[in-house]
Amino acid sequence: MNIFSLKFFGIFFIFISFFSFFNIIYSYYFNLLNNLSNYIFIFTITLIIGLFLALFKKYKFEKISLFERILIVFLGHFFVLSNANASEKYTANECFENASRATLKFNMVLDKAVFKPISKGYRALPVPIRLGTSNAVENLRSLLTLSNNILQGDWRLAGNTAGRFAINSTVGILGFLDPAEKMGFEKKSREDFGQTLAIWGADSGCYFVLPFLGPTTARDAVGLVGNTFLDPVYQITHNTEVMDRSYSEHNYWYFKGTDATDFRSKNIESLDSLEKNSIDFYASVKSLYLQNRSQKISNEDILNKNQDDSDWEEIDSQ
Repeated sequence: MNIFSLKFFGIFFIFISFFSFFNIIYSYYFNLLNNLSNYIFIFTITLIIGLFLALFKKYKFEKISLFERILIVFLGHFFVLSNANASEKYTANECFENASRATLKFNMVLDKAVFKPISKGYRALPVPIRLGTSNAVENLRSLLTLSNNILQGDWRLAGNTAGRFAINSTVGILGFLDPAEKMGFEKKSREDFGQTLAIWGADSGCYFVLPFLGPTTARDAVGLVGNTFLDPVYQITHNTEVMDRSYSEHNYWYFKGTDATDFRSKNIESLDSLEKNSIDFYASVKSLYLQNRSQKISNEDILNKNQDDSDWEEIDSQ
C-alpha cells in the first residue's frame, strides 16, 4: 500500500470523526446519553488515526487500487456501525435546522436561476432524444446499483440488474433502448451505498441539507464517498490505464450532470406543486426525502411513472 493510500485512509477517518462529533453534540443537547460513551470513543479513535495518516509526510501520488478503495469503504462501514442504533435506522434526527433551512433557501434560489431553466430546455428536446438519453444514463447508473445489490447480498436483484445491463447495452444499443423490460427484466429502484449501510444496520444519524446536493443524512453522506469508490463509471473515467486520456475524468461529471438534468426535468411540476402547497416547505422536503429513502431501503418498489426513479437523492454524485 503506497503512502497516498494512507492519506486517503486518513481523510476518510476524519470524515467519520466529523459525524461522530455532531452525534456527541446532539446527544448532549437533547440529553440522549445512552450511546454517548460510544460516540466519544469512536470520535477519539477515528480523529487520532485520521490525523496521523492524513498528516503523514512523503506522499507519493500514485493511484490507489480498487481493493484499497473497497477496504477504505469497509473500514468506514465499521465505524458507522459503531455509531448505529438499529431500531432507528429508517429515521433521522434533526440537526442544524437553522443552517439547513438557510441552505435549502440557497439551493432553491440556485435551482430557479440555473437548474430549472436548463431542465426546461432539456425538456424541449424531442421525446425520443430525451427518452434515449434517460435510458442510456440509467443503464450506466445500473452498474452502481449492481455493486450495491451484491454488497447487500440480494442476488435476485443483482441478477436482474446484471441482465438488464447486458441486454440493454447490446440489443438496446448502448442503453438507448430498453428491450430488457419486454424480456422480463423489470426496472427496479436504484441502489446506493447509503442504502447498503442501512441494510448492514447503520443508523441514519443527523438529517441536514447540503449546498448544491440537497437533503441528506449522516449515513447517506458517508454513502456518497462509497458511491464514488464503487461506481465502475467513475473508475473507468478516472483510470488512464483503462481509458485513453482523451476520455478525461470530465466525462464522469458530464454523465452526472446529464443524470441530474434528466431527474430535474421529470420533477418540475411536482417540485413547484410541493413548494406552492406546503405550509412548511422545509418540513415537506424532509418528510418526502426520508419516506423515499425508507422505501428504497425496504425495497418497496413504488416507482412513480412520472418520475421513474426520483427519490430526492443527492445529486452527487448521486
